[in-house]
Amino acid sequence: MRVRRPLKVLFYCNVLIVGLLLGYKAYLNLMLSDFVAEHTTQVEAIQARLEGRDSFSFAVVGNINNSVGIFERRIIPLLNASGVDFMVSAGNAVSGGGEDKYRALHGSLGHLQMPYLLTFAAHEYEEFGSYRFYEHFGPHFFSFRAGARRFIFLDSTGKTPWRWQILWLKELLGQGDAQQVFLFTGKPLLPGEPIARSAEAQDYLQPAAFREALLELIDRHAVAAVFAAEVPLFSEQHRGRTRFIATGGAGGLLLNEPASFPHYVQVSVTAQGIDTRLQRLEEGQHPLFKRIENLWLFIYSLFYVSYLNFILLVSALIIAAIKLYALAFAERDYYPNFDLDPSPWVDRPLRVAMFSNNYLPFIGGVPVSIERLRRGLEALGNAVLLVVPGYREQPREEACVLRVPSLLAMGERREFRLANIFLGRIGQAVRAFRPDLIHLHHPFWLGSLGLLLAHRLRVPAVFTYHTRLEHYAHFVPLPGMLFRNLISHALIKRFANKCEAVIVPTYSAEEYLRMIGVKQPIFVQPTGIDFQRFQAVTTAQVEQLRQTLGIGEEQVLLSVSRLSNEKNIDFMIDALASLREQSARPWVLLMIGDGPQRERLQARIDALHLGRHVRLLGAVAPEQMALYYRLGELFIFASKSETQGMVILEAMAAGLPVVAVRSSGIDDVIRQGYNGFKTAEKQAPWCARVIQLLDDERLRGEMSEHALLVAAEHSIDKFAEGVKEVYGTVMAASREQGDRWR
Repeated sequence: MRVRRPLKVLFYCNVLIVGLLLGYKAYLNLMLSDFVAEHTTQVEAIQARLEGRDSFSFAVVGNINNSVGIFERRIIPLLNASGVDFMVSAGNAVSGGGEDKYRALHGSLGHLQMPYLLTFAAHEYEEFGSYRFYEHFGPHFFSFRAGARRFIFLDSTGKTPWRWQILWLKELLGQGDAQQVFLFTGKPLLPGEPIARSAEAQDYLQPAAFREALLELIDRHAVAAVFAAEVPLFSEQHRGRTRFIATGGAGGLLLNEPASFPHYVQVSVTAQGIDTRLQRLEEGQHPLFKRIENLWLFIYSLFYVSYLNFILLVSALIIAAIKLYALAFAERDYYPNFDLDPSPWVDRPLRVAMFSNNYLPFIGGVPVSIERLRRGLEALGNAVLLVVPGYREQPREEACVLRVPSLLAMGERREFRLANIFLGRIGQAVRAFRPDLIHLHHPFWLGSLGLLLAHRLRVPAVFTYHTRLEHYAHFVPLPGMLFRNLISHALIKRFANKCEAVIVPTYSAEEYLRMIGVKQPIFVQPTGIDFQRFQAVTTAQVEQLRQTLGIGEEQVLLSVSRLSNEKNIDFMIDALASLREQSARPWVLLMIGDGPQRERLQARIDALHLGRHVRLLGAVAPEQMALYYRLGELFIFASKSETQGMVILEAMAAGLPVVAVRSSGIDDVIRQGYNGFKTAEKQAPWCARVIQLLDDERLRGEMSEHALLVAAEHSIDKFAEGVKEVYGTVMAASREQGDRWR
C-alpha cells in the first residue's frame, strides 16, 4: 500500500498534535480542581449579600441550554451591569446532562459577577445528568431563607417522588416563617395563553395530581411567585395573589410567534411586595447564526477549557479522514514484488553488522548459528562486524568482533550478559564500519540498539527469529503467564514490524509470526551445519572415544541440549525411567550440554536410580561435537522451545535417526517415518518409538541413510548463500522505495 508522502507527514503531525493535546487535557483534569456542591457556596453568598436588607432584586432566566451567543455574550453582561443581587435559572441551563455540558455551563457562569442558583429540570436530568447535578451543585429539591424571604426549588423530572415533595412542602410552608415565598417548579403549572398554543402535555408539571396538590398549597399559603422554564417563551399569569411566570428565552431555540424572544425576568422585592419586569433583548439571533451556534456548541461544550481543544477535534478528524483515504483509495498489493532483482547486491560484497545478546564462548543455538553465518558470508567475500557481549573467558578476538562490556550477568551460572548498550563507542564503531545492512538476532537490548542504528544510518534492518521467547518466562522478572501469553508475542511482533524483513528457519515459525500480526516480508532459511566435518570423523576416533568414556556394548542414545527448564529435560528423564523397565537391551544416554539446572537434574537422575543409564557429560568444545555425535545410534530430544532444532540437523549429519516431542521447530526437520519419529508429549508413544529403533536394526539403518540426505541439504555454504539472497532482495526493495536508505 502506498500513500503519498504529504499525507504521511500530515498524518503524523496530527497524531503528534492529538497526543500533545490529550496530554494537556489529562494535565487539566488531574491538576485543576473540580467543582462540587456549588449551591452551598452560592446560597451562603446570597444570604451574606441580603443580610439585614428589606429590599433586593434578582434575575430569573430559563432555557439557557448552554447558549454562548445569547446567554454568555449578551445576557450575562446585562446582568452584571443591572445591579441585581443574584441570578436563578428556572430550568434547562444545560442542553443535556452530559459532563461536558455541565463543565461548559460552569465556564459560562464563571463570567457572572454575582451568585447564582439552578433549578433541576428536564435537561439537567438527561443522559444521567441527575448524578452530575447532585455532585456538581447539590440536591434536586431544596430550600433556603434569605432574610424574611424563602426560596423553594422542586424536582419536576420525576427523579424524586412527587408525594414526598408535597409532604416536605406542606411542612415547610406550614412554618409560616417567611414574608414572601418564591417557588421554582421547572415546568409550568397553568395552561393559559400563550403557553397553551405551543406547549404539549409533557411540557407541564407531571403528573396531574402533582400539579393539583401543588396549586392547592400555593393558594393556601399565598406564594408570591412561581417560576418555570421548559416552554420557549415568556408568559405571566395571576391566580389569586400569586404570579405564575414562564421564562424560556435565555438562549434555547425560539418559536416563530410574538411571545417567543430572547429575554430574562428581573424581580424587585420590597417589604410592600414584589415587582417583575420583563427585560427583552433588543434583537435576537438570525436563524442561520443560531444553527451555526448549535454546531459550535457541540465543540464548545466538549472542549470548553481551551481553544486548543478545538484543534484536538480537528486533528482527530483529519487522522480519521487520512486513514479512511488509505483504506478506501490507496493502492494495495498483497503479493510479493516479483520484479525485484537482488542480483546487483548478491554479486557484490556487502558489509553486514550483526547484533546479538549472546555469542561464543557461550554455547547455544544462536551463537553457533551466528558463527556459521559469519564464516559462510566471509567465505563469499563479504565483510561482517559482530556486536556482542564480552565474556570473562572469551577467545582471542578477531577484528570483526566488537565486544561490549557487561552491566551485569544473570542466570544461576551468570551465563547471560546484559551488555552496556549506552557506550558511545558502539555507534562510532558501527558508523566507521559503514554497513550496507544490519542483521539483528534478538528482539531486545543489543537488538534494539542495532535497530536504532539502522534507522539512524538509513540502512535496512533484517531480523532472524531464533527463539520461542514465551518459553523463557522463567528468566524474566515478571508474572510468568503475563510474559508467556502477552508480552513475549507483542515484543516480537513490534520488533519484527520495525525491520525490513524477517528470516525464520522453518515454515512453522513463519506461520507463528503471521498469526501474531507480523506484516513484513518473511523468508524461510534453515540454519546451516558443517556437514563435511561430520563425514570426516573416522571409526578409529569413535572407538577411542568410546573407550575413554568407558562405554562397552551398550547402545548409545545421544541428546544435546542446554540444561535449562525450557528444554523439557525432566520429561525425557522420566520417560527414560520407564524405558529402563520396558527394554531388555543395555543402553546409555549421553547428555551433552551444560546449564543452570545441571545439579537439580543430576539429583533427579540419582533419585530415579538412573546413574548407570544417564550421564551428563557437560559442555563439549564445538570442534569436538562431530566426534561425539558419531558415538550415538539414536538421537532423542524433548524440547518444545526450538524454532528449528539445529542439534537435530547435526545429529542427522552424523547419520542418527531422531525421536522427538512434536513442536514447532521439530515438525519441519523430522519427516515422520523417514528420518525419525515425532510423538506427543506422552511417555508411552515416545518410549515405544525409541524401543522400535533400538530393536529394529534394519529400520534404524534406513533412517540413518535418510537422515544423511536431509542433513546434506543444509550445509553452511547453502545457508550463507540463502541469507545473502535475502540481503539482496531487501536491498533491492529499499532502493525501489525511492532511495530511502541512501
